[in-house]
Amino acid sequence: MSQQPSVILATASYDHTIRYWEAKSGLCYKTIQYPDSHVNRMEITPQKRYLAVAGNPSIRLYDVNSASPQPVMSFDSHTNNVMAVGFQCDGNWMYSGSEDGTVRIWDLRARGCQREYESRGAVNTVVLHPNQTELISGDQNGNIRVWDLTANSCSCELVPEVDTAVRSLTVMWDGSLVVAANNNGTCYVWHLLRGTQQAMTNFEPLHKLQAHDGYILKCLLSPEFCDPHRYLATASSDHTVKIWNVEGFTLEKTLIGHQRWVWDCVFSVDGAYLITASSDTTARLWSMTTGQDIRVYQGHHKGTTCCALHDGAEGSPG
Repeated sequence: MSQQPSVILATASYDHTIRYWEAKSGLCYKTIQYPDSHVNRMEITPQKRYLAVAGNPSIRLYDVNSASPQPVMSFDSHTNNVMAVGFQCDGNWMYSGSEDGTVRIWDLRARGCQREYESRGAVNTVVLHPNQTELISGDQNGNIRVWDLTANSCSCELVPEVDTAVRSLTVMWDGSLVVAANNNGTCYVWHLLRGTQQAMTNFEPLHKLQAHDGYILKCLLSPEFCDPHRYLATASSDHTVKIWNVEGFTLEKTLIGHQRWVWDCVFSVDGAYLITASSDTTARLWSMTTGQDIRVYQGHHKGTTCCALHDGAEGSPG
């Protein structure tokens, strides 16, 4: 096995390739062909061992350190686009959400789907609460649902805007806030009334942010070690990414440089940098201090749909 890179950055594109990059130099050091479908979402396991690639309708797991272009595992129970994928903190199980209307849980140590939850709408986004016992999903019909994994049932439902698709959800690392972004360019912010050790049952409305004129395709709260401020990033079809200070949700800066829709974004583990993926075929590395792009990752031939980054220690969410 080759030595594991300290920073793992991957991008996927409509050109049916997945590319691995040297984050600092911008050089692509590995390209994997992904002919099965386009890629909707990617995530790196906490131990940096695997890259999960969510397509239509399968999820493939690739060994990050292997030279082989073939996946090491495949998860095939979904019947439509898989729009969300992520991992429990120890990397023992994976969760997913699909346009087939289901949220699923997969044990990586045992093949097959262990649990399935029916959302009654095409699922666009799923996040795991820091307590590791609740999944929150958002769907095309505008529904947000909390799935209590201990009780194995839906414990909470809310609809911030009727018939307006929830595109993206993000939860603060300490479990204090949840943000939902929709197709109208609006972010809804709630305070979660319980902490990370117990099941949360109530969303207390905190803020409504009209962030963009177009779709918000991804919203993301900054990680734990982002000092001294906490930020919310919103990536949009208006070609920009906006950075909001969570204290009051004031606009800190607008990241301008992409020429088309910005589909995805991910923070570095210290919150000092943001990486974005766009239909303009590029991914970009931005300084959160200056708001300028300091690296452009060029090599894809069609729109870049998603990015995944793990630059932390093993086991950290990166």
